[in-house]
Parts: sequence; C-alpha cells; structure tokens
Amino acid sequence: MSEPRRPQPGRAPRPGAPRPRASGAGNAGGAAAGAAGAPAGRIRRPRPEGAAPRPAQRAGQRLGQRPAAPRPRRAAPPPRAPRGPRLVKLGRPKPRLRLVGVALTLVMAAFVIRLLQVQAVDASTYAAKAAVNRWVTHDVTADRGTITDRSGVDLATTVDAYDITADPYLFTPEQTKTKDAPLQAAELLAPIVGGDPTAIAKALATPKSRYQVIARQQSPQVWNQIKDLKKAFAATYARGQGANVLAGVFSETHTKRVYPGGDLAAGVLGFVNSQGVGGGGLESMLNKELAGKNGKIRYAQSDGRQVPTAGVQEHPAVPGSDVELTLDRDIQWAAQSAITAQVQKSKADRGYVIVQDSRTGEVLAMADAPGFDPGDLAHADPRALGNAAMQDAYEPGSVSKLMSMAAILDTGTATPDTRVTVPGTLPRADRVFHDDVDHGTWYLTLNGVLAKSSNIGTILASQQLGTTQPQANRVLYSYLKKFGIGDPTGIGFPGETPGILAKPQDWNASQQFTIPFGQGLSVNALQATSVYSTIANGGVRVQPTLIRGTTGPDGRYVPADPAKKTRVVSAQTAKTLSTMLESVVGDEQGTGLHARIAGYRVAGKTGTANRVDPETGKYKGYTSSFLGFAPADDPRVTVSCVIQNPTRGSYFGGSICGPVFKQVMEFALKTLKVPPSGTKAPHLPVDFDPAQPATPPGTAKPGTDKAR
Repeated sequence: MSEPRRPQPGRAPRPGAPRPRASGAGNAGGAAAGAAGAPAGRIRRPRPEGAAPRPAQRAGQRLGQRPAAPRPRRAAPPPRAPRGPRLVKLGRPKPRLRLVGVALTLVMAAFVIRLLQVQAVDASTYAAKAAVNRWVTHDVTADRGTITDRSGVDLATTVDAYDITADPYLFTPEQTKTKDAPLQAAELLAPIVGGDPTAIAKALATPKSRYQVIARQQSPQVWNQIKDLKKAFAATYARGQGANVLAGVFSETHTKRVYPGGDLAAGVLGFVNSQGVGGGGLESMLNKELAGKNGKIRYAQSDGRQVPTAGVQEHPAVPGSDVELTLDRDIQWAAQSAITAQVQKSKADRGYVIVQDSRTGEVLAMADAPGFDPGDLAHADPRALGNAAMQDAYEPGSVSKLMSMAAILDTGTATPDTRVTVPGTLPRADRVFHDDVDHGTWYLTLNGVLAKSSNIGTILASQQLGTTQPQANRVLYSYLKKFGIGDPTGIGFPGETPGILAKPQDWNASQQFTIPFGQGLSVNALQATSVYSTIANGGVRVQPTLIRGTTGPDGRYVPADPAKKTRVVSAQTAKTLSTMLESVVGDEQGTGLHARIAGYRVAGKTGTANRVDPETGKYKGYTSSFLGFAPADDPRVTVSCVIQNPTRGSYFGGSICGPVFKQVMEFALKTLKVPPSGTKAPHLPVDFDPAQPATPPGTAKPGTDKAR
C-alpha cells in the first residue's frame, strides 16, 4: 500500500479534494481517518471523552506553529423554500399613482366646467330648448255656435271629429324593421280616410319631420276603425310576427261642421272650410260670433304621449254664440223643392224663391237651384256655391212696373181708372218699343196697363210724372231709390249686389223709356221682394232681416235690433196698388192667372225681361218672374220666384213662375195658419170704350185720359 501524499506547506488543497475531517470518539473509522489525515510518523493521541474538539490544522500551517485566530464563519443561510413560479419584480407604485390622479383630476375638471356651462352660463338657453322639446302647447278649438231656424231646429251644428296625424320618424326602417312601412300604412289608411295612397305614403316618408296631417275632420267611426287596425297590428307584432306599421298613426280631437238638412238653405248658411273658418254665406258673415275664442293647453310629453304627473296648464276656450235665423225650415223646404223642380223642368240656368213676412221684413225662406251640400263640398258644383238670390244682378222686367205705378199714383198724376190709349208700337229716341205680344191699339185704364203688363202703356203713363222728360226721370228715380233700388238691402250678406241704378242725368236716350218698365236697371231678388212687401205693408219699407237673435256662451238670448222702417208711399197709394195687383191675378185679362189660390185674395205681377248674359254682356234668353203677396186684403206673406234663362217650354213669367208662386204661397199660408180672405176682391176696369167719354171729360193729358 502506498503511503498517502503529504500536503505541501502553504499549498491549498486541490479543488474537489475532500476536506480532512477529525475523528471523534466512538467512530469506527476514526483511527484510520486520523491516520490518513495526520502527518507521517506522528501518532495522535486519542482525545479524552468529553473534551472539546481540537481545531483542525489548517493547510499551510507549520507543525508546532501556533494556529492563527479562527476566522468568523458566515451564518448558514436559512433553508430555501421549495421553488415556485418565478415572480416579476414590480416598479415603484408612486409615479403610477400620481399619473392616475392627474388623469382623474383632468376628467373631473372637464365635467365641472361643462356642468358650470350648462347650469350657470347657458342655463336659460338649455332650459328653453328643454321646454320646447318637453312642453307642448296646443290650441283648444272653441265649439262653433249652432245656427237654427226660427223654431230652434238645427240648420248647422258642430260634432266631434278627428284629424288623423302621423309621426314620420316612427315609419323609418330603423323603427319599423321594414323598408316599405310608409307604403304599407298608406294602403291601409287610404280606403278608410278617402285619400290618395301615394300622397299619404309621401307624407309618411317626409324626412326630418315628426308631424304630418293625413286627413282632417274625420268622423269618430273612421278613427275607431283605425284604432282597431292599430291594435291588431300591435298584437301581431308582440307575437314576433310582421311589422307594426301603424304605430306612428295618431289623432287630434277637433270639431266638424255638419248640416242636418243637407242642401237645405245652403245658399244662406254657406259653409266652413277645412280650417274651421266660415267660407261663405252666414258662416262667413257671422264667423266671429259663431267661432268663439280658442283656448290653449300646455302639457309635458314624452315620446308623443302626455306625461300625466307633470301637470297641465289650460286656458279654456270660449264657445261661439248660437244664432237663430228668421227662416222657417218647413217653408224653406217647400220653396227649395218647388224651384228645384221647375228649374229642372225648364232646363234653366238657375232659379230662386224668397218668402218674406210682409209685416216684419223677416225672410222666411231663401232657396236657390241648383244648390249644394255644404257638408260635402268635394262633390259640389263651384258655380252653385254662392247665394244667387243675393248675388245675381238682373234686369227685373215688368215686375218693376209696380214702382212706376206707385210714383204715378202717389204724385197724383193718374188714378187706376185713368184711360191710356196704347198703340201697337211706340217710337221713342233711337228705337221703337213693342209689347210682349203684337196688337193693334189697346184702350186700357191705368189698372189695365198693369194687368196686361203693357210696356208702351207704362212709358206713356210715366212720361206724365213731369212737364219735361228730364223732370219725369228725376221723379221716377227718387221713388226707385226710396224702394231701395241701387242700395244694399241692409242684411250685409257676403257678396250681395246692390244692383245698378244710374243717376237720372246719366240715363241715355233709351234708358229714360226702358227703366219705367224694368229694363236698363238691375236688382237682386231680395230687393225686388222687398218692393212688394213695402206695398203689402201699407207703403212702409221694412229693412229685410235674416237674424232674429243670438244666444251667447252665458246662455243669455239677445234679440236682433229692430229693423229700420221707411215710408215710401202713402197708405192710400199702397192700398190702391194692392187692388190693381189683384187684377193681374183675378181678372181674366190679367197675366197672373196661374197664381190664383182658392179662398185667398192674391196680389201679384208677372215679369218677362230680356236677360243679359253674364259671359258676353249681351242680351241672350229671358228672365222670368212672378212676385206677389197674400191675402191681399190683410197681407201676411210675400213670395217671389225668378228663373234665369229657361230653355224648354214657355219662358213667360206667368206660365213658369206663377205655379211655383202658388205652390209655395199655399204652403206658407197653411204653415203660418193664415185664415182665408173674408171678402171678395173689388173689380177695377181693365179697358174702356173709346166711344164713351171719360168722366169728367177734358181732363186727360197727352197719351192718357185722367178719370175722376
């Protein structure tokens, strides 16, 4: 066995060589180990048991050399925990916290600045915008007053109606989830509201709009039908089927003007347009009184619906006044039925009948034909929308002779028995005058001139009003003006014509001879009717009236102002004229035989005048008329009938207007319970025997013989 190598002094052991360990007591291998680690030739004594271990000799230490002081040994590190996942070492947190704090400060500062701008700087502006979008103000339409006849029967009244509206935003593809919602909705709504599907679809697709009116003034039945459709589509949509294309359809409550009688008295009543404003007749004339005063309501809304908890600000509407007319519904119906039938039978352009209370001037009926239904203007003839009885200016013809006779009698120029020799023709100025029938020389009394409606006889008698023709013209003009010719009637009806009456100095050569028998001047039908009512009322003209009174919103009835009265001729003149008018109807030579009424004395006059064509301004066709009153011994009712341009059958006033007068007068007398006449009509002579001298003789003026 080789001897172990001795370590060299001062030389460190080789790396990896085992460090010599001291043997301890009781260690079996201690001797060998000690022998191996000790210097050669030296026997180590065993250490006593319990002795402290001797420090091992350090490498490089000489034998016998005092060992150096031991170096302090490092403390052994604590045992390591089992190795887990590798941890990332974080940076310092303070910079990050500062950065987050700065960012939050900036954000909060932005919010605070914006909040100050909204709530302080621009507070009023935003409040106003919010109010506009949130608060909605609507007009509350006042209930339009009712128009009734003299008995309180409704002629025009107001019912609930609905404007069908829509919100186009709710028909967009984003809201309906379908591309053609406007078209689908339009096809559903058009048959119900009676509209054009294309126009409705265009309204529903209006860009940037939140409000469109689809149809105005629809009945409750129409809106109920639309509501049923809306519910059906909503229910289908809730089940996930189809699109709710009617969700954007709404309604606004309004009122609608209705006329229970249809076309009854339409010319007088007029109509109301789609905006609820009177567009004609009394609806226009009395619009302010009938309309009342609209109110306002202001409420909060959200998504088109009222917010019930936000409160409501309301200024109530003031309803319009009710108007009671002088018209009698039953007499109006009789007049309208009669004139409509005759216009159709004669194939005339138009006709009108007026019934007036002879004593009070109240108009009991005013009927036009053809007429119109003011509740259905879409199907009305535009030419029939007015009131021809007040708006047509026409030459009255022979019915105007009553005024010439009134002037002659009232001035004492002649009497009913005055003899007038009437030739077959009469040359005057630049023309030759004729009567309606060719004849030889007639020997007529002044009463006969009126009874036979002689133009020539009227010219001859009127010339006696003055010593010269200009003077006679001035006298006749003064009486025409007192009868109301050339001036409005005083009713104030919209579109009323005052007629045409030139001043006497402006009458041309022919007018001074045509005006006495009713050509060369023009009137409206109510003016002509008022002339006969003046004679029936004892010579006092009572201004015609259509309104009896009004009932205000407070329920108080206010009667109309008393009608203005004007004496035109003396009571004796009026009585004499009434008797002369009876000869027109009662005498076999009169022209008004068709106007006779059994049991009643009737006074009246026929008229057949050349008609001025309004389109050409030239004479074309005829104006036929009959005017009169009954009972002649105690007048109560005046009736006038005028027919323009009859083209079938007779055109004479006595033939086509006489029967209408009779039919309407009989109905009016029965309706008003007017008793029959108690006396027979006096007989005035119509003609005379030229072989017998007048009594007393020698009192006649040229062209006439004045009898005393």
